[in-house]
Amino acid sequence: MKRILLSVLLLAMGGAVYGDIQAPPASEYTATRKLGRAVGNIVWGIEEIPVTVLRWQDREGDYAGYSAGVVEGFSRTFTRIGYGFYELVTFWAPTYKCTYRPPYQGSCGRSGLKEYNTWSGFSEFPEELGFQSKYHYSRRSID
Repeated sequence: MKRILLSVLLLAMGGAVYGDIQAPPASEYTATRKLGRAVGNIVWGIEEIPVTVLRWQDREGDYAGYSAGVVEGFSRTFTRIGYGFYELVTFWAPTYKCTYRPPYQGSCGRSGLKEYNTWSGFSEFPEELGFQSKYHYSRRSID
């Protein structure tokens, strides 16, 4: 009897552990991530101006960068800061399709990948200036 009871108990615990491992698709987006995204958009949204100017310069030249790039940069800045305040007020509620995902990601398509088109859409967090990288490369020591 003890063996049967122990086997049932182990199967029940194994099933609960297996169910805990299977995370739902939107589990990485939480209320705290939404709050952090809101603060980041409010504080660092101003970086859209130089980033957009640099994009226009690379694509169309200096004159376009310092004219159209500045205008579009201000537009993107106010949009990002507006989304930041919106998410700050509603961080506790799953507002976008009953999840905490950002409503402003660019053309990520139907695949649901985190890839986005930063030219026409917005990234989840503001762009970084300088030589910072979001990719983690390993370093080897030279012997």
